[in-house]
Amino acid sequence: MEKTVRLTTAQALLKFLDAQYVEFDGIEHKFVKGVYGIFGHGNLLGIGEALENMKDLSLKFIQGHNEQGIVHAATAYAKQKDRLEIFACTSSIGPGALNMIVGAATASVNRIPVLLLPGDVFADRQPDPVLQQIEMPYNYTITSNDAFRAVSKYWDRVERPEQLMTAALNALRVLTDPAETGAVTLALPQDVQGEAYDFPVSFFDRRVYHIDRRPPSESSLQRAVELIINKKRPLIIAGGGVQYSKATEELKKFSEKFNIPVSVTQAGKSVLTWEYPLNMGGVGTTGTLVANLLAKDSDLIIAIGTRLMDFPTASKTAFQNPEVQILNINVSAFDGLKMNSVFLQSDAKLALRKLSNALEKNSYKTSYSLDYLSDLKHDWNKEVDRLYSLDSQEGIMQTTALGIVNEFMTENDIVVAAAGSLPGDLHRLWRCKGIKTYHMEYGFSCMGYEIAGAFGAKMAEPEKEVYALLSDGSYLMLHSELLTSLQEGIKINVILFDNGGFQSINSLQKSHGSVKGFGNELRYRSKETDRLDGEYMKIDFAGLARSLGAKAYTANTLDEFREALGKSREEKVSTLIDVKIKPGTQSNGYESWWRVGVAQTSNNPNVSEAYRRDHEYFSKNAKSW
Repeated sequence: MEKTVRLTTAQALLKFLDAQYVEFDGIEHKFVKGVYGIFGHGNLLGIGEALENMKDLSLKFIQGHNEQGIVHAATAYAKQKDRLEIFACTSSIGPGALNMIVGAATASVNRIPVLLLPGDVFADRQPDPVLQQIEMPYNYTITSNDAFRAVSKYWDRVERPEQLMTAALNALRVLTDPAETGAVTLALPQDVQGEAYDFPVSFFDRRVYHIDRRPPSESSLQRAVELIINKKRPLIIAGGGVQYSKATEELKKFSEKFNIPVSVTQAGKSVLTWEYPLNMGGVGTTGTLVANLLAKDSDLIIAIGTRLMDFPTASKTAFQNPEVQILNINVSAFDGLKMNSVFLQSDAKLALRKLSNALEKNSYKTSYSLDYLSDLKHDWNKEVDRLYSLDSQEGIMQTTALGIVNEFMTENDIVVAAAGSLPGDLHRLWRCKGIKTYHMEYGFSCMGYEIAGAFGAKMAEPEKEVYALLSDGSYLMLHSELLTSLQEGIKINVILFDNGGFQSINSLQKSHGSVKGFGNELRYRSKETDRLDGEYMKIDFAGLARSLGAKAYTANTLDEFREALGKSREEKVSTLIDVKIKPGTQSNGYESWWRVGVAQTSNNPNVSEAYRRDHEYFSKNAKSW
């Protein structure tokens, strides 16, 4: 008879998670680092009891201060660890669980593994309806945790202790699969968490999940080679998959050998340093002028490890050559077959090596001259220098402030950002000095990710300085994990651009017909108009941070900003710099477009003209791939 051990469901789950490992390129990693959570009824007396009283667990517990924030931090940790280590996130039932849904969606969109363990209502239903339970008369089996189904790559509800064994194994199957990974949700009814069962001891054996590099098939490789050798002006779009494959050197050698320029998505940026001659920077809606000019003229897009979302493709208008085709290198068929691509299903590193060998045998070279590419990049660098040095008597220009941060940070510092106008500025202008130092969440562009993300990135790389770069709108949405960083003694740096509200959306609104903008800035309500178009609100963000225990500074001038940056590096606790930015001074697009829903009819003639202009551009330039 198989040996068993009597444990509660929660105890068994944690004991199982503590024994899971992944292996990649011959190196083993303990997969689950710890548990990040907030306790309440629904997890306190189950998972909370197990974490408190089990003596043989090595899982670290971190107390969060907002359930969305804890998932963002866990996502950032896994992203910075190249998806080889994760945190599990636990919450109470009801509001606590539902707060994690935005974080779950963010993780799934970005293909980042995060394990979510929300508490659930009683499986036996005897105390129903319990506090925070949602009852649906048409289907009593539905709870608030069913909402996770829409944002999870795997979802299960453990309604009996013995169900944990299949649920946990399926969870790890998805979490460790590079093609399928994302948020995984195991809903845990609060009575079942505390229910005991005689679990087989073998369930807790040390397990190693081998993440094998998938080689390309010979037939798909041959199709890719035939496609490339018949093209003269290819452009690489490097996505996050290049990072997770650790294919930086292969990408660099491949582009050098065949003289192929490289552009990057937000997730792919910092796969190459900015000085690398063939690195043309961001592409698409928030792209550089040089990358977008090359994209328009290219006859082949080599997409590597990217989802080809609307921003890198400029809503499918970026590629204007009538002969253009797409070669898509990806481990996921779901992503690899987008936009009528020629699909090369493979690990990025292996694909680049195999393609390089085959193309070399064919003596392949592009038609680009080195002088042409160098001149394009030189002209763009001059434009970045210009934007980094703009001056105004009315306040600090946003692009100038960004340039100061860029100059200040070293090749070992990490910048974290996510939403608003800063992702556009960063994708276009930021000069990455080190590999994997640019941490952008732009798959979901989730406001509030930045500070929690910086905390997660710092946990992943504690020897590096980490800077959350965000605007006032994102800060006000979610900054709870700044307190967690102080509680844990894990220093992060927050650079807050106080630019008067949601300037990215305000700019979008104005560019599509609004004269003054409406409802997007942090202004007082005017008594004359009864609208939010009064004076800008004056908020002491530095004072708010100091009240939590952080070191904080306010910068009204460039000199004050430089001084604050220097002081922040010397501090031993988390810091915040409140930089007062002139509103609306972010960078604009270069040879790019983004499709948004413009009103087809309006009382404002400017809106009608914007609709006509957008519709005409879309009809002329968009491809129905």
